[in-house]
Amino acid sequence: MVEITIARELKEKCPALVLGCIQASVTLKEKEEGLLVELHQLTEQIRESMVLEQVASLPAIVAARETYKKLGKSPSRYRVSSEALFRRVLQGKGLYQINNVVDINNFISLQSHHSVGTYDLAKVTPPIVFTIAPAGETYQGIGKELLNIENLPVFTDSVGSFGSPTSDSQRAMITLATQKILMNIISFSGQENLGQHLDMAKELLVKYADAQEIETSIIE
Repeated sequence: MVEITIARELKEKCPALVLGCIQASVTLKEKEEGLLVELHQLTEQIRESMVLEQVASLPAIVAARETYKKLGKSPSRYRVSSEALFRRVLQGKGLYQINNVVDINNFISLQSHHSVGTYDLAKVTPPIVFTIAPAGETYQGIGKELLNIENLPVFTDSVGSFGSPTSDSQRAMITLATQKILMNIISFSGQENLGQHLDMAKELLVKYADAQEIETSIIE
């Protein structure tokens, strides 16, 4: 397992912060029909059981939003990706279908209510630290213009920041050429059910991405 730590200054802002991490070798595919069926079933369940106004009251999302406020970032302007996914589903916009690993990432985020970031390990230089981005820092977000990540929680390596609970960078994004991944489930609300979410992620990665050499870790 690659070395991952949570910086003290971020942990002080959110003592309940914990990461559920999976490292694995995978096979990328543009789509997996069985996975898309499971994802559709999950989104239908969400649409039938929730309304848009309830999203910001989900405990995991409340904890993430409170952390953003403590860091001086607007949780409505810089929505955590889990909240953004729920909003897309409940607004009837549907999810972007990119590839099998990104679809698994989105499934786990919707199921767990946590933001999930998945990265191409060939594009990352460990050790990795989850910390607070310094003043003036930006990076090129996936499908977005330059993102102001100042004061956001971010994953950094020896090159710089490459991911956050709001939006990940183009540098470490998953492509069809990806062979080895790191998937991080970001919980601002403690370890409750995190082991179950890791087990589901492993199951889906094996079933739909032929995952091998799987390692998991919970980082506090």
